[in-house]
Amino acid sequence: MIIKRLEDILNTDRHARGEGWQSRRILLGDDGLGYSLHDTLLDEGCELHLQYKNHIESNYCIAGIGEVVNVATGEVHPIAPGTLYALESHDAHILRALKGQLRLVCVFTPALTGRERHDSDGSYELIE
Repeated sequence: MIIKRLEDILNTDRHARGEGWQSRRILLGDDGLGYSLHDTLLDEGCELHLQYKNHIESNYCIAGIGEVVNVATGEVHPIAPGTLYALESHDAHILRALKGQLRLVCVFTPALTGRERHDSDGSYELIE
């Protein structure tokens, strides 16, 4: 059984940060589950251009108001608590936090190692 507490992850190497966002990486590849689980925060006004070419990501909103834009189609999808969006086709997307701090529970497969950094196109390389 694995037990993790957010308070034990804060300000460690599992707590990634960038301009306007934080990813608290609760489960990673070395936990042995085949997926990783993240508690992600985007500050109001933050906009991220992302495309995970090597990973599938699902996101469940638990706080804040935002939107995700499918870059290929231009479709804009509102995000509010209780909304899930999954990027099952490695979709290029824009994520925006519109009102309050957007908080997402995110699952990646394959699992992230924690050593990934966003490339210029917003993707992560595949690190084994």
